[in-house]
Amino acid sequence: MNTITNKLFVYGSLRNGFKNPAYAYITAYFEYSGEAKTKGLFYEKENVPVAVATTDNNFIIGEVYSIKNEAEFAWAFEQLDDYEGLHVLPNEQPLYQRKIIEIIQNGNIEKAWVYWYNGSVDALPRIETEDLLQYFATKNKS
Repeated sequence: MNTITNKLFVYGSLRNGFKNPAYAYITAYFEYSGEAKTKGLFYEKENVPVAVATTDNNFIIGEVYSIKNEAEFAWAFEQLDDYEGLHVLPNEQPLYQRKIIEIIQNGNIEKAWVYWYNGSVDALPRIETEDLLQYFATKNKS
């Protein structure tokens, strides 16, 4: 399977529905190509949702974006790496890690980059949802 991909899977703050200022960056360098899902689980760390990969049959829903200009791939992802906290001091552990994963989009299995939480989730409470947009819509009504 080809491990080179120009796609990005986002499930949290970079999704359109969160109205995060960083979304303007996403749309400047990436083109929306639809919703997708991947195997993963959500947890809550200090009131912030984080996601990790799983081999179980649990899925998370997100959006897929493709880089608009292949020549800007390295630069665009370097900026996202900075946003996601991958650039740390030598003795620090990055909060997230960027990985290539399999996503399911329109019934097809494809590859995309994702930012997974890079810490232990053992003591964190699980968020029982596939979609963080729905989770926050429900939580904000309470």
